[in-house]
Amino acid sequence: MQCDYFDAGTCRSCTEMGVPYPTQVARKEEHLRRQLGAFPGIEWLPSFTAAESGFRNKAKMVISGDPGSPTLGILDTDGLGVDLRACGLCSPGLTAAFPVLADFISTTGLIPYDVPRRRGEVKYLIVTESPDGELMVRFVLRSTRQLAQLRDALPRLQAALPAAVVVSANIHPEHKATLEGDEEIILTAQESLPMRLDALTLHLRTRSFFQTNTAVARELYRQGTAWVDEVGPSTLWDLYCGVGGFALHAARADREVTGIEVSAEAVASARLSASDAGLPHTGFVAADATAFVRDAVELPELVIVNPPRRGLGAELASLLEDSEVRHVLYSSCNAVSLGKDLTRMPGLAPVKARLMDMFPQSHHYETMVLLERRAA
Repeated sequence: MQCDYFDAGTCRSCTEMGVPYPTQVARKEEHLRRQLGAFPGIEWLPSFTAAESGFRNKAKMVISGDPGSPTLGILDTDGLGVDLRACGLCSPGLTAAFPVLADFISTTGLIPYDVPRRRGEVKYLIVTESPDGELMVRFVLRSTRQLAQLRDALPRLQAALPAAVVVSANIHPEHKATLEGDEEIILTAQESLPMRLDALTLHLRTRSFFQTNTAVARELYRQGTAWVDEVGPSTLWDLYCGVGGFALHAARADREVTGIEVSAEAVASARLSASDAGLPHTGFVAADATAFVRDAVELPELVIVNPPRRGLGAELASLLEDSEVRHVLYSSCNAVSLGKDLTRMPGLAPVKARLMDMFPQSHHYETMVLLERRAA
């Protein structure tokens, strides 16, 4: 992939930009095998790759510049805006929406936030595109000062950008390097973005997490479901379930499935998806994954885990190791923490592994590993 921003030195976020894509994938495969080198006998499935550009379904754009000509992108070392609205990683639907959103900010009189001077109102735009081309647009504002302007101008935005079916304002009053605040104000009648993957639709609410690469997410859930069906458990837990992607895809009429996620917003999304899909034996609980397992009287036959980059940690890994769980399906975005967690669970042997290249042009990737309880 070639990028004018990278070539000009304007943006260096993509650390692997300019490296041939097959070489990128080979490097990731080598890195993954090094991290799991202490575990012999793994069946390595072919790596899954999709498009190396235009794959991002979500963009987090810093809003800066003058009110009449805002920039959408990142900040330079001086805290000034760098416009990246033609970023080649973003999906065509996102890149088509950016000029419309920039014009809307300008003509509505919304004031970009000036980081060095700590004044202004619009800090970020967070835009997500569904597989069907619909958009969720979130304006991250410093305060509610211009909320009425934004609300009054909403019909004009939807006329210019009909794909924007969910629009919200997130209020983030603090001056710190975090993306959003605690208060979310939905401005449209529709509150969630339908993410249709194969025969299942996941409902994504404004503050819920979804994988940024739709093609790879679809394959991630297909692979996970195939492994679960191969094992055939009657009971299953999905820890760190997010909006329920793994749990909902693995749900069956004869299988009791429970998703556990600390985010109440994500749990609300998952429950809506389960209801729409008609999955009565699938439930979701808003709870800390480690505390949920620690307090459980009985664990299921199979556990899916999809933790943040830090991994499971010593306590949860120990709880799974000391349990009677027969299989664990581990989806990881950090092979280093994955390797550490596997050493903490010697009774659960990795038998299958697959690299999913969720993040081309970077050194990051997703890994799926199926663990099986060793014979006593």
